[in-house]
Amino acid sequence: MRSSAYYPKYGIGAFAVYPLISKITGKSSEEYRIMGLRYGSTNLSVGATVTPFSANNELPKHAWLVSKMGSLTVGVQYEPLHGSKDLAKYTDPRNWSCAAGYGVGSQSPLTPSFNIGIELARSSQFIASFYQHVVVQRRVQNPFEENQVVGITNYIDFGFELQSRVDDSKTPPNAPDSLLQVAASWQANKNFLLKGKVGAHSSTLSLAFKSWWKPSFAFNISATTNHRTGNVQCGFGLRVDNLREASYQRADPNFVMLTPNKEHLAEGIVWKMGKRPMYQADVDAENFSELPKELRPSQKIL
Repeated sequence: MRSSAYYPKYGIGAFAVYPLISKITGKSSEEYRIMGLRYGSTNLSVGATVTPFSANNELPKHAWLVSKMGSLTVGVQYEPLHGSKDLAKYTDPRNWSCAAGYGVGSQSPLTPSFNIGIELARSSQFIASFYQHVVVQRRVQNPFEENQVVGITNYIDFGFELQSRVDDSKTPPNAPDSLLQVAASWQANKNFLLKGKVGAHSSTLSLAFKSWWKPSFAFNISATTNHRTGNVQCGFGLRVDNLREASYQRADPNFVMLTPNKEHLAEGIVWKMGKRPMYQADVDAENFSELPKELRPSQKIL
């Protein structure tokens, strides 16, 4: 069971996790009862978690500090797994991880972007990752859309992660070998999303469907294959949302489609809400005056 509360005016949030069924891991259920406190602003995020009901309560159980400066984001994380004394835990480099990321592009999903990140985990593993977001707009007749809508937007995401050992003497015994993981996703339209990941140890494939009725619902199925054992795990999820009017994005009418005949986009609207349609130019300019107050974006949180 999870619970959380957030106060936008002060940027303070609190959360808690309470397991209803204890896992068979040899640990008591108190080990998984976690409470946390965090502060977030546009350029700063800091927080910590504790296990107040555990016999060997560690203060903190987990802590982090992240700062953003323009397109550069850096952070440090503390999670004690080594050392018996408090002072030894704080000075042991195996309990610390640091990371840096650099991103280019707008936060708007209609704009291409990419992000790169590097991480030094517990002074033993070096992790490098890359994420690319591609927007493809093409002319297609969608029978589920209105007649004047002839443009469709496909969102394609691609990423990879490379893990490599830095110091074998500091690497935990159960740490994985150096490996490469590749993942991709394709959002064909506003209803279907296909995602997949391939790695040295396992591969995963997921398919999601989302309706935009009222209430709206989303259904997804996924399957994971373990390459070592050959076992296949399957799962599904269902979510129903009736909190607000459903909204989705359409192709930007100001975007020129990259087709051989340079066909113009039809009148596409990003959000069909408020007194008039909201276009991508309004989103980029953060002009949300035409949206109802409850649907305007909340304060940006890192």
